[in-house]
Amino acid sequence: MTIASEVERLQERLGEASADRLLSAVLRDLLPGRVAVVSSFGAESAVLLHLVAGIDPATPVLFIDTGRHFAETLYFRDRLTEHLGLGDVRSIGPSAEEVARLDADSSRATWDPDGCCAFRKTAPLKRALGGFDAWISGRKSFQSATRAKLPAFEADGAHIKINPLSRWSAADLAAYAAEHRLPLHPLVARGYASIGCAPCTSAVRPGEDPRAGRWRGLEKIECGIHLPVSSLSSGK
Repeated sequence: MTIASEVERLQERLGEASADRLLSAVLRDLLPGRVAVVSSFGAESAVLLHLVAGIDPATPVLFIDTGRHFAETLYFRDRLTEHLGLGDVRSIGPSAEEVARLDADSSRATWDPDGCCAFRKTAPLKRALGGFDAWISGRKSFQSATRAKLPAFEADGAHIKINPLSRWSAADLAAYAAEHRLPLHPLVARGYASIGCAPCTSAVRPGEDPRAGRWRGLEKIECGIHLPVSSLSSGK
């Protein structure tokens, strides 16, 4: 079975399922031991990780430590990991040799943000996903126009990408976080709605979409891990 056909089958079977039912089916029945969660430990990460922890807290969680994160993000990663009892959080990132060769003075984000993301984020994740057949992301369709048609399942090269929160709204996330008393990223209170690396992230102004603070002033809208949604769940 091809990745595209498996994605189509999963979308037909679980595309309209609730997030907890979808995750339970994927983690326990359909892809046990073959799927990882990729989390930025950002503004909205607690909800997805809480759902995963309630099903299988030993699920591998991949955090891309780019070396350029806010100190608050690293603090939140550690606090949330302990709070949820996550048993297999793996920090991945570029090697010291790559940093020395490709961005020795830590300025690359200012003159080549695509290149910076490529070696600090995309390449490390590609290496880390080599042992998995699928990965779970926390993207939601309300976050930007390029994610408006986000399906629950996508083809992502040789992997299946799973978006269990694709149909959740900002209000859904807030209500869930409040109900379960989930910790908040410290920068949320300072107006950061979407949190990436410190040099490329700013607070969001009233009326802006949640990702307006990412790469402000540039045409860049994604780091390369996720591409704009331009097709249906089959990945064609």
